Amino acid sequence: MSDYYDAFELSPVPDAGPDAVPPEPFRGIYAMPAFVTIPTSDLAASTDFWVRGLGFIELFSIPGSVVHLRRWAFQDVLLVPADTVPGQAPAMSVSFSCVLSQVDSVVEACRALRPDSVDGPRDTPWNTRDITVITPENARVVFTAAKPFDPASQEARDLAAVGITPPGTGGRDNEEHA
Repeated sequence: MSDYYDAFELSPVPDAGPDAVPPEPFRGIYAMPAFVTIPTSDLAASTDFWVRGLGFIELFSIPGSVVHLRRWAFQDVLLVPADTVPGQAPAMSVSFSCVLSQVDSVVEACRALRPDSVDGPRDTPWNTRDITVITPENARVVFTAAKPFDPASQEARDLAAVGITPPGTGGRDNEEHA
């Protein structure tokens, strides 16, 4: 018996690939294992950006107190009222998974609402395509999409160099990373 539990069946994130289909927004109620609370001086404007730009749904709201937003299961954001917001985005960010086919549409939607809100897309050494969005309340939000895994790619070589290998390749099965 191993201390490692393969929890991929719990994740709403589909397998990487050009034809990956994102799950529908999850409307069920659950005990949230993690969530982000974002203070905003304009609940309506922030909600509009998160819904129309970032593709969240308004799960529910308590007027003047909180707006609960969600995309996929376990991607929860609470917008709460504040007198002021930071003058600039902090270095810290929050990341949300998406699929490759969503990257360009999120970029376009966010730029239509706030032209200078998006940085990217950019490809990462860990085999994702990311965009960084600065929201109206100056939160730094990263949308990250897994790219299809190419065992001959530089990303695969970089991951293998630190001991992360794909299943079934005769590697060490990533024991120290589990």
